[in-house]
Amino acid sequence: QVQVVESGGGLVQPGGSLRLSCAASGNNFKIYTMRWYRQAPGKEREMVATITSVGSTDYVESVKGRFTISRDNAKNTMFLQMNSLKPEDTAVYYCNANIGSRYSFSPSYLAWGQGTLVTVSS
Repeated sequence: QVQVVESGGGLVQPGGSLRLSCAASGNNFKIYTMRWYRQAPGKEREMVATITSVGSTDYVESVKGRFTISRDNAKNTMFLQMNSLKPEDTAVYYCNANIGSRYSFSPSYLAWGQGTLVTVSS
């Protein structure tokens, strides 16, 4: 099974920036679409941004113009650059990835990371 691990969370002041990373590791796999989700205290998990294997992106309205999703396919890693952070961005951020065998042509399961906490506060 492929594992995905998030990193880069922390405490930042309003207006500041953070860059999250999501690294996938394993053997003989391919990554298709990757996504960032977040879950704030007392709220449901929401999808923040999506990036396909060819680099097409989409964002939830609340982060458009502030967050940028990207990926390095050679390193099996995805990033989320978060600028102009607001207190309402405080949440645990999770990544997931559609994973398939390198010998197949379609994904076969969804791998989730354990999350990284982002706290935006003065």
